[in-house]
Amino acid sequence: MLLIVGLGNPGREYEKTLHNMGFLALSVLAEKYGKKFVSFECDSLTTLFQINGGKIILAKPQTYMNLSGKAVKGLLKKYDASLSDLIVIYDDFDIPKLSVRARERGSAGTHNGMKSIIAEVNSDNFKRIRVGIGSTNIDKKDFVLSSLSNADLEAYNNVFNEIADTLIAYTSDNDFNNLMRTLNK
Repeated sequence: MLLIVGLGNPGREYEKTLHNMGFLALSVLAEKYGKKFVSFECDSLTTLFQINGGKIILAKPQTYMNLSGKAVKGLLKKYDASLSDLIVIYDDFDIPKLSVRARERGSAGTHNGMKSIIAEVNSDNFKRIRVGIGSTNIDKKDFVLSSLSNADLEAYNNVFNEIADTLIAYTSDNDFNNLMRTLNK
């Protein structure tokens, strides 16, 4: 089983913002599998399918970013999944724009959604894929909630496609070290 959670904020006003990198990345992955987010469970939009005999759950928590942990904890419980089954995709203010960093564990850094997940599951021992949005001198909240330009959205779609292709390969080889080598350029 694999539970892949993309972090973001629900609602049209947040749809194409920097803080919704997790939602946007999961949409690309779901599209590659011909899936749509039609189910609502554990405060999340979800889609479920089988690959190579294993269950894959894609989830977009609808709790707003700061309460993402509530949804993740509920999904882990519902699917009787362990933290080793979890991968979280989210935006990261602290790494360069358009870069990707995958890690097997770690702190939340400055990300409130990750702080919520770590607090709810009482561990930082789960996989994550961080999508760099870069930093700025403007207020952090204003920056992460700013809309993406069409050019930036196109550039990020290339990043999301690479993440999706790498996750598809991961479902076959189950080698997170290989995933990290591919994404951590």
